[in-house]
Order: sequence, then C-alpha cells, then structure tokens
Amino acid sequence: MSDSSEALAPRPAEDESAVLQAIVEGTVRHIGADFFSSLVTHLARAVDARFAFVAEFVPGRATLVRTLAYRARDRIVDNIEYDVAGTPCEEVIGGKLCRHDDGVWRKFPRDEPLVAMRIESYLGVPLLDPKGQTLGHLAVFDDRPMAADPRRMHVFRIFAERAAAELERLRMDRMLRASEKRFRDLFDEAPIGYVYEDTETRFVGANRAAMQMLGLKPEEVPGTVGLSLVAPTQEAQERVHRSLAAEQAGKELPFIEIELRRKDDGRPVFVQRWSRPEPDGKHTRTVIIDITDRVLAERERANLKQQNLYLQEEIKAERNFEEIVGSSAAMKKVFERVQRVAATDSTVLISGETGTGKELIARAIHSTSRRKDRPLIKLNCAALPTGLVESELFGHEKGAFTGAVERRIGRFTLANGGTIFLDEIGEMPPDVQAKVLRVLQEQEFEPVGSAKTLKVDVRVIAATNRDLARAVAEGSFRADLYYRLAVFPISLPPLRERTEDIPALVYYFVGKYAAKIGRTIERVEPPTIDQLAAYPWPGNIRELENVVERAIILSPGTTLEVEPDFLRVPAGAGTPAAPTAAARPPSGEAATLDEAQRRQILATLERTRWVIDGPKGAAQILGLHPNTLRSRMKKLGIRRDHDHDHDHDPS
Repeated sequence: MSDSSEALAPRPAEDESAVLQAIVEGTVRHIGADFFSSLVTHLARAVDARFAFVAEFVPGRATLVRTLAYRARDRIVDNIEYDVAGTPCEEVIGGKLCRHDDGVWRKFPRDEPLVAMRIESYLGVPLLDPKGQTLGHLAVFDDRPMAADPRRMHVFRIFAERAAAELERLRMDRMLRASEKRFRDLFDEAPIGYVYEDTETRFVGANRAAMQMLGLKPEEVPGTVGLSLVAPTQEAQERVHRSLAAEQAGKELPFIEIELRRKDDGRPVFVQRWSRPEPDGKHTRTVIIDITDRVLAERERANLKQQNLYLQEEIKAERNFEEIVGSSAAMKKVFERVQRVAATDSTVLISGETGTGKELIARAIHSTSRRKDRPLIKLNCAALPTGLVESELFGHEKGAFTGAVERRIGRFTLANGGTIFLDEIGEMPPDVQAKVLRVLQEQEFEPVGSAKTLKVDVRVIAATNRDLARAVAEGSFRADLYYRLAVFPISLPPLRERTEDIPALVYYFVGKYAAKIGRTIERVEPPTIDQLAAYPWPGNIRELENVVERAIILSPGTTLEVEPDFLRVPAGAGTPAAPTAAARPPSGEAATLDEAQRRQILATLERTRWVIDGPKGAAQILGLHPNTLRSRMKKLGIRRDHDHDHDHDPS
C-alpha cells in the first residue's frame, strides 16, 4: 500500500444524472484533440483520479501506443508514446478490463514511470470499434489506493464508449482524408482531363491536365463556360449541343469528338468528351482526352492522300512537253525572267496565247525556287463550273451545300508551303476573285461553310490567254486583283514569232513520238522545216506537237513527211486575242485569222439558234468556255440581228 493516508474512497451518493449531464456538456462541443482533452479532464473529476489519459495504437507497431490526451495533477501535459509490454495497459490492449486497487508500482516493476510516481491504483478499459477490434484504451490511475465503486465503473464505461466512438470517427476521418488525398493526387496528376461542371457547362473544378489542355489558369476555372470554348464550326456546335441535350435528359453518352479553342491563345484543340450526370441533376462529371496530335496526323495523312491523288491525276494528264525547247532571242528573254523571279516569292502572271507553254513556265519557276520540295498544285479556272471554283480552291465542310457529303481539302491548303498555279485566271468568277485577292494580301481564307480561318504560305503563279487589262477596263476582272497578280509579268511569244525554234521543237517531238508509236524517223528534210516555219501556227506549240505526231504515223518511210492539208487553218480556229502587244500577230495576218474565226463562230451560232451555254450550245461545239466565247464575240463584233444584219446584242 501507499504511504499516503488518503485513498480513493467510494464517491458519496449523488445524482448520477448530474454526472452524466456534466460529461455530455463538457464534451459535446468538441471533437478531435479538444474532445479528448475535455474527456480526460471530466473523467478525472468524475472518478476523482489524479491521472487520466486516452491512447491509441501507433499504426504498424504492435505494442506501441500514443496518448491523445494526458491529464496529470489538474493539468493537461504533453502526449507520450510508450511500449505497453510489462505495463498494466498490456492487458487492456489485449481487450480486457484491467483494474488494480493498490500496489501497482510493485506489481509492474518494469514500468519505470509508474514506479517513479509510486502509482498505487489503475483502472483501464479497451476502446473497441463496432467489430470488436481494439483501437486503443482509456485509463485512470493514482498514487492512492482505489476503493471499489460500481458507480465509478459505470461512469468510466460511459466515458470509454464515448471515447471509442470519437476514436473510431477520427480513424475513419484519417482514412477518408488519406483516400481523398490519393484520389486528389490521382485527379490532379491524371494524364486525361477531368472537369466538374453544372448543367449550363459552367466549370466548378478542373484538374491540371484539363487546365493545360484548355489554356486555363487555376483562378480562371470557376465560372468558365465550357460552351464558350467550343470551336465556332457548325459541326462542333451541333455535336456538343446534342450531347448536352442528352445529359439534361439524364442519359449517359459514349465519347464524342469535338473541336475546342484554348482560352489563352485561341489555338484549336481536339478532344474526346464523355460526361455523366450527377444524381443531383445539377452537375456533371466530364472527361476530356486530348486527341489533337491524332487528328492533325489524320488530317496530314488526308492532305498527303489528296496531294498524292492530285499528283497522280497530273501524271495521267496530257502535258505539252517535259522540257522547254528553244534558243531564240524571245525565249532567252523569257528564261532570264524565269531565273530572276524563281528565287523570290513574288506573284507571277504568265500571259500568252493558247498552246505557248504557260504551265511549263510555271513548273520551271517552281522547280528552281526554294519551294521545289513542296507541291505545285494546279487549277484550271475555266475547266470547272462557276459554282465549284470556290470549293476547289478553298475546300468545303461537310453539308456546306447540296452534294457536299464529306469534308474536302481545297487546293490552297494542298499547296501550303508550295506553289499554286491558277491557269486561265481570266475566267475566274468575280466573287472568287475577291477571295483570291484576300489570300494574296493576308495569306488566309475560310473554307466554304466554315467560320474557321486558315492560314497558308502559298506562292501564286497565274496564267491567262486573255487581255486582263482590257478585262479590267470592261469590268469583268477586278483591278486590285490584277495589280496583285501582275507583280512580275512574263509574256510568252507565240510560235510564229520564234520560228527559229521550230527545227529544235520538231526534232524533239520526233524523238518523243517515234519511240512511243514504234516508228523509226531518221531525217527531216529542209523543205519540210521551211514548210513548218512558214505556217502561222494559231495553236502554237500544242498544234505543232499534234502535227508532228500525225506526220510520224502517216510517213511511209524513215523521213518525216508533212502533208499540205496538215497546215490549213480551220475556220474558227484563228489565234485568240493576245493579252499583250508583244503577243499579237501582224495586223494583216490577224485580220485574216480573225475573219476566219468570225465566220466559224457565226456559223455555229446560227446552227444552235444563238444558244451559247449548255450541252448543245455553241460554246460546247466550239470547245470553248461560254465566257471565252462571249469575249471573242465581243472582240469580233458579233451581234444578233433578227432581221438582216448582226447589229444587235444576242438575245
């Protein structure tokens, strides 16, 4: 027994409900550390003990416990950790009630703190979770003996149950916090984007991947409206609104692909979006996966496929010739201009009669420029219906017009980084002229049916057999576009003005077609060359090529023979109006050719009852674009007269 004469006597009879009320009032307002401090304070007072503590197991240590609150001699002291082996607490940790009314310091000599304090009495009870697992223990002890008191034990158990409940709550809270931290780390560090938003697509929260994907700063996330980030294309807007309508109806949809715009710099980002409505009906959890690289790669593949198809068509298409043949003074001047302009990115306007090799000059400029490793894309503006020129040049979105069943990449996009050759630019519709002017000025355009502006780096080479200056004066061609195109003009001479090149061209075509046809042509006699040089060649080099090929087929021996009827100018096949003074024939010859052309056009118009357009119209019969025919009619003064002369405009 202790030397102290004082002992823990049974508590005097008092109202037990008052004790319980004091316990409740003292602990109800506290949780956690404050709760346990209040608990041990009220417990010590209720059982009249000088020492009281509540302790829990240290995770991962079988016999190590740590106090959550420790009261010693009327004050809360620092918490301690200790090993329960050899202490009264060892039995409690095992799940048993432990009670020693006296002699504790002698019974547990290994418990040095108890021995040092000469602790006589000890009462400890395990704190159990709902499954009966020991979480920790509650204990009171004193340096005085403790008399048996049922009321003390009852109060002690009440405190123990309350302590066990709070300890269980703390344990669950720690587990929840740890789980939340793990999930928060997973949420924040996930490689895919997560967004928590309301039904109006107003963001409540977003993880790091989503913020990086959408160009958002953390402080910008709350309140950002998701719809404001959707690309302003018809397809993207329709997709996201269909998805939102389904979400508002409580449906969960599979992933959809949409185009967004980053908030910081407006750059496009393509994502897969999946969203699930929350049970509260007010919020949704949305997953977004960045697929920009994949989409751009697919577009690049489609672009390359389009380029490949285009180049295959070009290979299949008939070309005038593969090389520029000629050493005349006129052609040397052309070569010099080609060499000078090729090293620049300046826009070039090539003018010349039909068949003079304008496309070949365009290819020569491109192949000797810094863009030679990028494609040369060609479009003949006169070969397409007026309504399709814009789509071919700039592309169109799916559904942009009737028949647009899929998205199409335009020629300007295909030519990005390279060169685009616009042949017969004089036949381009006025509304398309305005868009081409914008590309020349700003290097940007919008595909048909799209609000998305595309930037391109394209060199433009244009060609025409029309007098564009006259077309500007007549109002059929934009003056501003003409001046933008004519930065560096190159005028190709007709073949009749470079007759010294005819022998070389003849031998070139003989070598090309003799092998192709399977004939052997060894000689071209001087009289034949003279005969060819004397002909005016209204069809220029293209006509010479056809004549030589025909002569190879019909020549009986190894000498090229050209029949006289090969070199007759057919009615209506005179040289077209030359675009520049340098390209016009001598006045007397031009009058003869113009008259022949006038007669042919008049005869054809009479036969078609002056119908110009359509499959049975005069333009189709003559092999001309309707606008080209009308231009030639105006030049030649052809007008319809119902009575006797041709003095009135066509009806």
